[in-house]
Amino acid sequence: MVGSAVVAGGLLGLAISFRNLPDVRSLRGYIPSETTHIYDVNGTLLLSLHDEENREVVPLNAISPHLIRAVIAFEDSHFYQHHGINPVGIGRALVTNLTAGRTMEGGSTLTMQLVKNLFLTPERALGRKVSEAVLALRLEQIFDKQQILEMYLNQVYWGHNTYGVQTAARSYFNKPASDLTLAEAAMMAGIIQAPEAFSPFVDFQTAKQRQGLVLERMQELGWITAQEAATARQQEIKLGEITSFSGSRSPYITDTVMQELSQRFGREAVIKGGMRVQTTFDLKTQEIAEKVVKNAAKRLAGVRAEQMALVAVDPRTHYIKAVVGGVDYQKSQFNRATQAMRQPGSAFKPFVYYQAFASGRYTPDSSITDSPVTYRDSGEVYSPQNYDRSFSGSMSIRAALASSRNIPAVVLGQQVGINKVIETCRILGIKSPMLPVISLPLGAVDLTPLEITSAYATFANNGWQSETTSIVQITDNTGHLLLDNTPRPKLVLDPWAAAALNSAMQSVITSGTGTGAAIGRPAAGKTGTTSSERDIWFVGYVPQLATAVWAGNDNYAPLGKGATGGGMMAPIWREFMSQALKGVPVKSFTSMSEFTRPKPNK
Repeated sequence: MVGSAVVAGGLLGLAISFRNLPDVRSLRGYIPSETTHIYDVNGTLLLSLHDEENREVVPLNAISPHLIRAVIAFEDSHFYQHHGINPVGIGRALVTNLTAGRTMEGGSTLTMQLVKNLFLTPERALGRKVSEAVLALRLEQIFDKQQILEMYLNQVYWGHNTYGVQTAARSYFNKPASDLTLAEAAMMAGIIQAPEAFSPFVDFQTAKQRQGLVLERMQELGWITAQEAATARQQEIKLGEITSFSGSRSPYITDTVMQELSQRFGREAVIKGGMRVQTTFDLKTQEIAEKVVKNAAKRLAGVRAEQMALVAVDPRTHYIKAVVGGVDYQKSQFNRATQAMRQPGSAFKPFVYYQAFASGRYTPDSSITDSPVTYRDSGEVYSPQNYDRSFSGSMSIRAALASSRNIPAVVLGQQVGINKVIETCRILGIKSPMLPVISLPLGAVDLTPLEITSAYATFANNGWQSETTSIVQITDNTGHLLLDNTPRPKLVLDPWAAAALNSAMQSVITSGTGTGAAIGRPAAGKTGTTSSERDIWFVGYVPQLATAVWAGNDNYAPLGKGATGGGMMAPIWREFMSQALKGVPVKSFTSMSEFTRPKPNK
């Protein structure tokens, strides 16, 4: 009676345990954690991003038949005969392994291995083994063999944080799973039981021995001939490299893209979602930018500029084409191109001049006086000064902008209204805080290089603007479109005023403070130097590319007397643009005469 009670109690306990097992029907909508891949605009892989599981899911028909047969032969040769568990196979495996003196066939079926990986802990206990068997039976009632095999091959761990057959094939042999040879497939199948120990990256001779065991088993089953087995043993194996947690080919690109991805989808979805991200960047242009910054930093060392940033945007699409956030990414990962808030100095003036042209009251040839002025605001007295402390009297707006005179910009700011200038900045996508202070036209605001470059790009495109982005499109692993950033330009500025500004800003390069930026084709731009020489800039554009270059110190220490945007940054801008625009047709800016001048505001 006591024995019966114990048995009854045990059966009751198992019944309760089975009732609490996971519902395998949930696998109908199961999506495993998968690696996200980030590419440049031409399809060059920049970074594979994943959590603990580096995985790329593929359908069964994209997996080499050699690998499918090798895995089944070595792990579960009766896979197509059983219904989840194989008692006869377990007994046969025990006898076979004891006779051979080595592991020739495992006791668990592929289905049991799959449910163990998906639902159960790795503990070695009878209760877990029974649960594994029950779940395997349930799984085979819901899914057919091909579905189970596909899930298994995409789930199984192959070592080095590599999960699934596709990622493992790319890592071990630098090829997709569909292209695996018999020799490669046998080696991969042979390491499943202990991938970290049997990995060819760890011990190639052991991996070869395991390959031989798999080929022997396939031959015993009659799935390959002796000649095929011998040929596979003799085939030279060319190994790839460990791909998990590999570094980015261009960290500043991938950091910029990750920032945008995380804002849209959340970081968890990005690192586990198996996204295929086509970025806006051309790796060749990016490499030019990085080289230019690296070389320029050496030349700027004499003025104590420890850091630089460069960002380029295509005005026609507002796609970011290059981003360099510092002199040395290994020493500092802070991306100054997208995150550093710095004063633009006189590079802010074009926003004031655009508003003056948009008011309908001014043209580039309108006269303005460069004479002493004083303003009083909330008890404060403000008397702006020019950089050289001189005054030029009456001059054209074009000349005032070209020579970067401060007083005309402040005067115009008051005449058109500082709040109107801020409104223009907001339309152009500048989100950084701005106060309506009298000195705003001289760059009394902190903004990022990316913000000012994006705004200038809209000037270059005659007032047409798309959303600035680092991403062209995103698909999932099946090609389903998740995000499409095809440019959808909107006219946000007055075209005549934008053309007038482009005309005036060309004079900065042809005869003003930015002559060092001349590149032998029509270009517009503006120098920027803050009053204490803490920030120096050149921001400029042609119709096909807008670029900002900045230099300064993270601790805001002055760069030294004589450090100017025109003298130091314009040549750097010229160096980048000259190389980036090789092969790009020369294009002139649209003339003001092509547009209707706005009527003067009242």
